[in-house]
Amino acid sequence: MEHHCCRKPLLWLVKVLLANQIKSLKKSVARLTNVSKFYGKGSLQVKALDDLNLEVNQGDYLAVMGASGSGKSTAMNILGCLDRPTHGAYELNGNAVEKLDDDSLADIRNKELGFVFQQFHLLQEVSALENVMLPMIYACVPSVERINRAEEALDRVGLGNRMNNMPNQLSGGQQQRVAIARAIINQPSLLLADEPTGALDSKTTEDVLNLFDQLHHQGITIVLVTHEDNVAQRAKKIARFKDGKVIEVSKN
Repeated sequence: MEHHCCRKPLLWLVKVLLANQIKSLKKSVARLTNVSKFYGKGSLQVKALDDLNLEVNQGDYLAVMGASGSGKSTAMNILGCLDRPTHGAYELNGNAVEKLDDDSLADIRNKELGFVFQQFHLLQEVSALENVMLPMIYACVPSVERINRAEEALDRVGLGNRMNNMPNQLSGGQQQRVAIARAIINQPSLLLADEPTGALDSKTTEDVLNLFDQLHHQGITIVLVTHEDNVAQRAKKIARFKDGKVIEVSKN
């Protein structure tokens, strides 16, 4: 008869093997490896990132926190293909992107990445629906499909009854929802949100965070920069930056 104490090491081994198998199945969406970023030269040189390493896996909801000057915004710019590292490597869906030309980076930004900013950056002279359709125009999506997908995206963020409103006819929270619909319209591999609640009141912040929760549960991979603890706690993981490095990654 097998003794109970013999089962414990076996059970532990099974748990480790299962955990390693699950980890191996997680696809890396974005990986920064030994990334440094310098601005200026000589005595005026500023090191914004210092051999930084960061990995974002498919399905992650990662909050990035750090003091001003810690490098979090620079890292977001590199993840978003808005800037290039001085040294190091950046892989997006397994493809090296740090040396791509400007046209290729623009194509990646349109098709692979979604952006949400503190300021909504909506075109004021066109409707909510037309704002959401804009990325699809650059992606050469046919007009009928553009309209259908934009309507679905606005429904998804709770603005199905505000499609034809101009931005100045929408509240701040509604404008941010339009910006989120625009960010997810091309089904990006990675949604990057830089202080998305910074210009919102507490109730509207809660509404927008609930929307991010819904998007994450639907399978969207999210990286969110914030300086607010209550916002970071909504993510599944928190990466803390200091002096151009990631000093800690913790789970919520």
